[in-house]
Amino acid sequence: MLTVFLLLIAPAIAAAALYWWRRKQHVAMQSRVGMARQDCEQLLELVKLLQQHRGMSSARLGGDTSFEGPLRERRRDIDTALAGLARTVKAEADMPRPCITHNELVLFRHRWGELIEKLPTQSIEQSIALHTQLVGRALDWLAALGEARIELPSQDRLPAALVRNYTNHLPALAECLGQIRAIGAAAAAQKHCSPVARVRLMFLVTRATTLIGQASGGTTESVTVLARQAVDSLLGAVRRDILTGSEVKISAESYFATATAAIDAVYAWARHCGQHIGELLEQNGRPSTTETVQAG
Repeated sequence: MLTVFLLLIAPAIAAAALYWWRRKQHVAMQSRVGMARQDCEQLLELVKLLQQHRGMSSARLGGDTSFEGPLRERRRDIDTALAGLARTVKAEADMPRPCITHNELVLFRHRWGELIEKLPTQSIEQSIALHTQLVGRALDWLAALGEARIELPSQDRLPAALVRNYTNHLPALAECLGQIRAIGAAAAAQKHCSPVARVRLMFLVTRATTLIGQASGGTTESVTVLARQAVDSLLGAVRRDILTGSEVKISAESYFATATAAIDAVYAWARHCGQHIGELLEQNGRPSTTETVQAG
């Protein structure tokens, strides 16, 4: 009789064990992805601050002294953001293929220190190039973390396009706009846009238009609409106030504010994607009705 009873309840026991094993695996994955999201947020903040410092540096080197104080403040913020990456590096050290290593972070901080030291004697073009190299490295880390620690572990639970918007497409758009801000701020400070800067701005405006179209994907969410409006306002200012005519009439301060509003809107969109990722993982972590019945 006992044998028959055991045979009857064995499938239910096996189903319950499988359910709880899957649940445990999912909770562990969700925790790892949550940590990765924090790491990505740190990198997004670092990139944003470096981009701001690049734009302010361009305006300052162009002759606008009002950016002296904000530049010092951004340097302190960047140092804080870099210190915050220590936890990311420590977590990645335990991975078979780290997305960011201790030596890479040390080298990054060294190059950042060199940039600050040399900045007063650099040309605007040299400053933009040095800043852009650092931003590009941080964007590489962000994309690697997004793919390895968020997209691949949760590919059956998250839309790939959502993750890529968060850690790749929208940061790339923000960087394109950041370069537009830096070049345009210098032109506004000097009241003149050189032929080389004009060609570069025309290319960046076209690229930004393409990138925002790819990232939008036809969505009508308010955060996306607001970002598109802010970006359109910036690109309109570039076409109207910098690329039209021989003299740049917009002030560096006003232009910088318009560009920053557009970039901030894109970062708000990216962080909205990050929040959506967390919500989807939480929803997918709840046991379905079928699983609950089988486990019982």
